[in-house]
Amino acid sequence: MATSESLALARNIVDIHYDDIPRSVLDITKKSILDALGVTLAASSLGEGCKQFIDLAIAQGGKRESTIIGFGAKVPAPLAAFANGSMAHSLDFEDAHDAALVHPNAATLPAALAVAESLGNVTGKEFLTAVVLGSDLVCRLGLALNEDLLKYGWYMPPILGAFGATAAASKLLRLNERQILDAFSLTLCQATCSAELTHSTHSIIRSIRDAFSAQAGVLSALLARKGVAGFDQPIEGKAGLFSMYARGNYDPAKLVDNLGKTFEGGNVSFKPWPSCRGTHSYIDALLQVVDKHDLKPDDVEVIKVIVSPVNKMLCHPPEIKRNPATAIDAKFSLPFVLAVALTRRRVSLDDFAPQELRNRDVLAVAQRVCCDVDASLDTKGASQGALQLSTTLGAITRKMQLAYGHPQNPISQEALVAKFLDCAGHSARRIPRERLDELIRSILSVEELENVAQIVEAL
Repeated sequence: MATSESLALARNIVDIHYDDIPRSVLDITKKSILDALGVTLAASSLGEGCKQFIDLAIAQGGKRESTIIGFGAKVPAPLAAFANGSMAHSLDFEDAHDAALVHPNAATLPAALAVAESLGNVTGKEFLTAVVLGSDLVCRLGLALNEDLLKYGWYMPPILGAFGATAAASKLLRLNERQILDAFSLTLCQATCSAELTHSTHSIIRSIRDAFSAQAGVLSALLARKGVAGFDQPIEGKAGLFSMYARGNYDPAKLVDNLGKTFEGGNVSFKPWPSCRGTHSYIDALLQVVDKHDLKPDDVEVIKVIVSPVNKMLCHPPEIKRNPATAIDAKFSLPFVLAVALTRRRVSLDDFAPQELRNRDVLAVAQRVCCDVDASLDTKGASQGALQLSTTLGAITRKMQLAYGHPQNPISQEALVAKFLDCAGHSARRIPRERLDELIRSILSVEELENVAQIVEAL
């Protein structure tokens, strides 16, 4: 087995242990777990299409080993990852890595939770380590890409996320290097997502996509443990991940530089608003302008946004983005979210309820939002672009800055706890406040737990 990027990644998963991970990364990862569980609880009642996945998982039956969050039902681990994965991204409210353009925990965490609970003897330290490694891998894969793969017809976040789910599951199952390569190979044969979802505004596949990624990660790791042989180079091989999807256009150094020393999951952004991360710098800028000038909707004649090529999808086609048909499409619409921000002076979960998508005041403002694409902007720039307003006070321009929630413009732990409690209030199964408070304490000190299963069982 020749030395390769695939082998280096597999070896890193085997070699890294809790004590190798910087305290700062562990602290961010605990916040990611808290944030993800809160968002999943909210999705248990609000997530479009999730109930169908949950119902199917429950109907399949089987060994009662892993919990479906928000419902209390227990199903086999792959089905729990499937059901919980459907909720992980459905509200587009979970953490994101701004430079890698991925949601590193959307598939990683559901897979890790399902496997950890099924094993029944996983400590908090082991669980944290697995999540850190899965999240780091997703981010490294995203950072390594040199171009936007939408032009080839691929939607990469859930594809890359499946490998993070595999890494986390493999670590918890204590697979060796060869078995992890086998697991990556099995994931490569399952993980896919068509960019057609960006053109079909009635579809909710963009919402529930990580169900497939999380399940693939668990299945791949379990099959590899059973001895199913895979490929030597599933990542960089002649028909490996980057050859298949990126036509070989990637930077190998970003996969392996400082591997085991730098953990990219420690560089995630937490979302203050439940919409595509690409909309956040614009929401942030508009709310600042509205607050500073006390602008009312009637004071604003035109809102013009300057976006990078990768964010064109947030504006085009304009006739559809100004009148989104589904919540997930509205979350990927700059006209809609900016109209909400101007009209309500906030953007919340309630603003994407079915009746709110037809709110006349919001839709009237959305018609005034237009977009220009600047091809010179960095497609992975978290602070690229501008906001230009024509108002009764005159022209107002704001260049994009790092949006609230970025590591350099962080959300406080108190704000994340408040977000968790707000999300948990939407859980399909009511959870008493006292139990939520205990859950928060347990999650933020998860490394002290002898069995991490006690967290998910409380959900």
